[in-house]
Amino acid sequence: MDIKNLITFIHVAERNSFTKAGAVLGFSQSTVSFQIKQLEAELGVQLFERINHTVVLTEKGREVLKFAQTVHQMTRSLKDSILHSETITGHVRLAMADSLCGVMLEDFGTFRQQYPDITLKITAAGTQEMFRLLNHNEADLILTLDSHIYNTEYVIAAEERAPVHFVAGADCPLRFQDEVSLDSLLAHPFILTEKKMSYRRLLDEKLAALSREIQPVLEIGSTGLICSLVEQNAGVSFLPDFVTEQAVREGRLFRLPVKELEIEVWKQLLYHRDKWISPQVESVLQYCLSHRISIPVD
Repeated sequence: MDIKNLITFIHVAERNSFTKAGAVLGFSQSTVSFQIKQLEAELGVQLFERINHTVVLTEKGREVLKFAQTVHQMTRSLKDSILHSETITGHVRLAMADSLCGVMLEDFGTFRQQYPDITLKITAAGTQEMFRLLNHNEADLILTLDSHIYNTEYVIAAEERAPVHFVAGADCPLRFQDEVSLDSLLAHPFILTEKKMSYRRLLDEKLAALSREIQPVLEIGSTGLICSLVEQNAGVSFLPDFVTEQAVREGRLFRLPVKELEIEVWKQLLYHRDKWISPQVESVLQYCLSHRISIPVD
């Protein structure tokens, strides 16, 4: 049932006139008449008796008026409640690359202080699974770490390049070379994130194009643990710079110059174009923007 038709009905009933109701509402007399006829057809009753130029409520019309006024009041109360609510509540579902979880949650306590009534579910997933979740409305936002994605089905809220490098520990002989060849790199043991996951998939695809392949000695989702193992010289790895930044600065990890394998990776924050960005989703979106996803898209 169209709320507009109920509101028009209330105005006609209060003024006993289609013309006067139309003047208040900014409608023509014919529009008012059409809306009342729509309401009468939907309810299956006659709401007004029209005798000469007089409009009077029928018995059924008086019954409907009570319900219409109740609905109108409830609608106004709901709008007032939403517009004037100072507390943002709700549940938000965010899917992201596993490597981004640590960065995104490092300041989660501050977010909780600001929005104590928002609950957040984070799902670590590969890019293909993220888009499946988005398309089935099982995720509100996704944060990818992959090749650049553009599709008119999705809105890119923000994006930035995410440099990636091969890294080694202090005792790895490759770190002393000005340029590391692909052959010498592949001769070392590798510790990598799971196969087909974001930038790992890009690495495998690039190697496949060169008829090469890596058989890692360990595959694990935790980039923090990978960094720790590489520092212990258990192998080399391929990781985003934001993961290794502190360890490289402190001399615990070293980035290897491998010019034969230059791979471009992007961080992108996206949502479905048909998604309603509620206040709680907007809050999480802004939180994501403030944590290394700092380039809004025009």
